[in-house]
Amino acid sequence: MTAEPIDWMHPPTRGLTYEQAKQLDLPFDFELIDGAIVVRGMTTHWHDTVRDELYSVLKAAGTNPYAVRSERCILIDEYNPPKLDVVVYDKTDLDVFSMECIPVASVSLAVEVVSPGSRAMDRFTKPGLYAEAGIPYFWRVERGADDLPEVFEFWLDRETGVYAPAPSGGHHVGQLKTELPFPVEIDLRDLLDL
Repeated sequence: MTAEPIDWMHPPTRGLTYEQAKQLDLPFDFELIDGAIVVRGMTTHWHDTVRDELYSVLKAAGTNPYAVRSERCILIDEYNPPKLDVVVYDKTDLDVFSMECIPVASVSLAVEVVSPGSRAMDRFTKPGLYAEAGIPYFWRVERGADDLPEVFEFWLDRETGVYAPAPSGGHHVGQLKTELPFPVEIDLRDLLDL
């Protein structure tokens, strides 16, 4: 007996699981949020440049046991394997040769670069999922009025279970300097090919 093919347009009541979504042959890039297929829209050159440069800077600054990846999913639960723009995680005891998604318990920093087509997802939905899953640090990168990146740095408030601005105020324009999850200093203007 073979299983019925999965119809992503009419998912099960509880939604699709990660294992079910992997079997789909869809003509677009997607994420699975709360068991629902979310089409990932086209990004801009600005978005991709900032994401890639942030990845490079964080990778260069990282110290053992941390690793940095871009465009990698994290497995919050079977219905929520969101794909982060950049993720910093503890690679201790992980099988990097076979894992598809990074286990959420290993994630230290989640970074989302906001796109015009994913503002609500990047500003509200995903940070809510990340906070609920216990990811200690979250950066939201926005395009400022001068077109330069601005970083909003959040730390997880363990008492309330939501993100709060980092003690420094959390809004970085021009320069980002932080100690967590490891020391890094970033000239935000350098994230663009100007």
